[in-house]
Amino acid sequence: GMGLGGVGTEREGLDLRRSVQVADSSPDVAEGDVPTLQPTPTPNPPADPKASMRSINSQELSFIRGIARVPRVPFNREFDYGWPADTRPEGAVQSEGLVIYHSDSALPSDDIVKAASGDAGLPPLLEPGDATANCDVVNVAAVGRAGSQRRCTVLLGQYESQHIGRWMRIDGGGHDDGDARPPLHHVSRGQMANGIDHFAPPKLRAIKMHWERLGTYLGHFDDMTGRLKVLIEGMVGKPDGANNAVVVMTSNMGQSTLLVNFVCKAKADGIDLRNVLVFATDIQTKDIAEGLGLSVFYDEKIFADMPQEEADHYGDKAFTAMMFAKVACVQLVNYLGYDVLFQDVDIVWYRNPVKSFFSNATGPSAGFDVLFQDDGARSLRYAPYSANSGFYYVRFNDRTRYLFVNLLYYGDVIIATKSHQQALSALLTEHASLFGLRVKTLSSEDFPGGHAYHMKNDFMKDVIEKKRKPWLFHMSWTKNKDNKLLFMKQMGFWYVKDQCVDDGAIGVLKAGPVNEGNTSVEDFVGSCCSIDALISCHYKDKPSVIPCKDSKSIDKGGKSFWK
Repeated sequence: GMGLGGVGTEREGLDLRRSVQVADSSPDVAEGDVPTLQPTPTPNPPADPKASMRSINSQELSFIRGIARVPRVPFNREFDYGWPADTRPEGAVQSEGLVIYHSDSALPSDDIVKAASGDAGLPPLLEPGDATANCDVVNVAAVGRAGSQRRCTVLLGQYESQHIGRWMRIDGGGHDDGDARPPLHHVSRGQMANGIDHFAPPKLRAIKMHWERLGTYLGHFDDMTGRLKVLIEGMVGKPDGANNAVVVMTSNMGQSTLLVNFVCKAKADGIDLRNVLVFATDIQTKDIAEGLGLSVFYDEKIFADMPQEEADHYGDKAFTAMMFAKVACVQLVNYLGYDVLFQDVDIVWYRNPVKSFFSNATGPSAGFDVLFQDDGARSLRYAPYSANSGFYYVRFNDRTRYLFVNLLYYGDVIIATKSHQQALSALLTEHASLFGLRVKTLSSEDFPGGHAYHMKNDFMKDVIEKKRKPWLFHMSWTKNKDNKLLFMKQMGFWYVKDQCVDDGAIGVLKAGPVNEGNTSVEDFVGSCCSIDALISCHYKDKPSVIPCKDSKSIDKGGKSFWK
């Protein structure tokens, strides 16, 4: 059967209305709550218990043998494909999904249907396990909400496809019903009605740029993995050991202050960072990371053309160039047989998530190959996982090894789209379908980021008041590094002394005992890291651990976070 959440028709004249219109007979439920399904008594039950499932009775539609309803939240839990929870307010309205049976033998038993049959001519509402008890194959499709679009879904009984054929009218503007409308065209998954295509193929320039970089990378691959193997074994042992997870970060000089802050906060909280490995893309960042006591890998041949400055904004040239480093560092460590927790440098930990969360064989992450922070954006180009590529965990196996080898070959797509996250999202979908890769989007309450910071004031107040205890916080969804620092400072996430911001850290290293060859990690950390958070106000309309009512707003018309 195929579960199509919220499929229905709004036209009175259609013959199928009574059969397939989905009515939310169950109350709205929050994600994670399981509604109790109560059978609706019928004074005159039909002679055939499955009569309400066989409303579609046509030779031409013989591939549809029956239909039933299932509660969406319990179904998603039992058949967990890793998709993120639908947390938008209107999501609760579509609390049911539709199951379509393609053979009589797949229909549930008479007893199950009798116990659940409802009235008003609706298909029976069944528990997920009961609805699929006789199914040997279950295909699940998420069709989303149409919003303002006049969207249709067509099922054809023919040679099975693992992909959706997508057709769209493209003109960049709306039409009144009486106006001529453009014809439907076959389009890509990234095509928008306004004419923008998020997945236009890379141009020749991007292809050649990627080939040049990839050629250098592959030419030095054996040398790099040989040196890296020795380094990682010294950190965590061989990959078949009990603690084979490596926390991987990459940074250039422009982002190094955020790296210093991550270490400073971790040390203030007593968190062990011995399994953290930094891929430095320039020699200055290498020196800073080593001064912080971190393990560091640097390869001049591979990172020679990487920019040292931070990106001015998301998607600019410096930002895009650093995306190759994000691909390479995960691919190299994963290739050597280790689990990888990759994270951007704009993250702070409340507690180390590796051993307690990801290594828990019976926890919520068990059984999945790759687990991502929920980006929060539900834009088409990140569908269906909304995976944030700034924080994710990778279990080593054949599926993940090939995923990141494949991502390495996708460098021209990253250049063309200016987004590592967008290219990786496309591969996740394909590899889940083709190779059975198990992808999971993590709870946004356990692993919050910029979406929570900018969009969920109540949640942020709970975090500030310690009513919620997430594992970490990722200051994503920011225009540039300057914004990140200001947001982190008023959230109590900032621990770097002013003398070590940006180039100042290099100055501290050069001015210290390093010239005599005996600088200690304690000396450098003591000079750069505050024991307590360095809190300051900047924007009244953004979350802060102290009231910032007298500060300006960053958003137009922004109201104070603190009342």
